[in-house]
Amino acid sequence: MPFDRYGVLAGTLHKHFRDTPDSEGAWFHVNLRVDAPDGRYKCAVDVDSHDSATGVQWKAFTVDASALGPVAALPPGFHDLDRAPGTGALDYIRHPALLRRQDWPGWLPGPLRDLLDRLVKSSPPWTSGSNLEAAGAFEPILGVGRPILVFGEPFDAGLGVHNVHQNQGDAYGSQWWPENGIWQDGATMTRRPDGRYDVFLNKFSGQKDHTDADGHPV
Repeated sequence: MPFDRYGVLAGTLHKHFRDTPDSEGAWFHVNLRVDAPDGRYKCAVDVDSHDSATGVQWKAFTVDASALGPVAALPPGFHDLDRAPGTGALDYIRHPALLRRQDWPGWLPGPLRDLLDRLVKSSPPWTSGSNLEAAGAFEPILGVGRPILVFGEPFDAGLGVHNVHQNQGDAYGSQWWPENGIWQDGATMTRRPDGRYDVFLNKFSGQKDHTDADGHPV
């Protein structure tokens, strides 16, 4: 079943650092520390593949704040989001601001497609590579002191956000199949001085780009 809770942390980036390499086979993260009124949050962004030596896939691009809906105006703190269009929730496959232009669904009315053309720089194709390459692509947007939005699942205890990656499209039989769901994808965004947002999306190489209404691959 989808996550019990999903939302976005709005705050200020305090620092970031990579996991220390070890011999335990642990998945590699870029760790964020984000300040909000209720304290300092721990956020772990996966930049390593769960099931493939090819590593993760990622994309980085910039959007206008207005393309993100209500989340760009949220005050600092963690905010639960309804998993539906227009709430600020993210879906890599369905959210117009996260799609490549040629992938925008045909049902979008012409005026909305024109508006998106003005607001959204075309989302680039996915890049595949190693965990170090993914971390290197992510870190340039992580300016200390920048306002930041971290989308994902809140910790059950303590201040933190995890599952900061695509959360749908995992194959039947995998341990993550039960967590598949639409409009619950994780991401990291930092606000530029000009008010636009730098976006980093990340997913695992085994996750599919086409899913049904339950987030399962089709």
